[in-house]
Amino acid sequence: MNEVYEYLKSIGTYYLATSEGDQPRVRPFGTIDIFEGKLYIQTGNVKNVFAQMKKNPKIEICAVGKDNTWIRVTATAVQDDRVEARQHMLDEYPNLKSMYAADDGNCEVLYLKNATATVYSFTEKPKTIKF
Repeated sequence: MNEVYEYLKSIGTYYLATSEGDQPRVRPFGTIDIFEGKLYIQTGNVKNVFAQMKKNPKIEICAVGKDNTWIRVTATAVQDDRVEARQHMLDEYPNLKSMYAADDGNCEVLYLKNATATVYSFTEKPKTIKF
């Protein structure tokens, strides 16, 4: 899990895929955090992405590394409604504090459960990490 965190954190922007009915939805994300041994993402509950994850929590993350590798993470997104989890994310990303507060009723954090990450390369065999 730490390797996946470091990979995504070093990139800055990754792409999160959800589904809306039979239509895939993909958008850029930039938050990634480890809290209490779990990998977390953050969004607002007024956004379509949050409604999509509530309805179908199966997600995928994809990103390209600076070394021309790429990663795909398949997981179930689980909402964590604790203020402590939200505050930890906001402390990791102080720039978000202009848009969110841990107790604002909008900030949401979700951890990745039953996750499988695979790092791909044009020159090496894929590496799989489960957490």
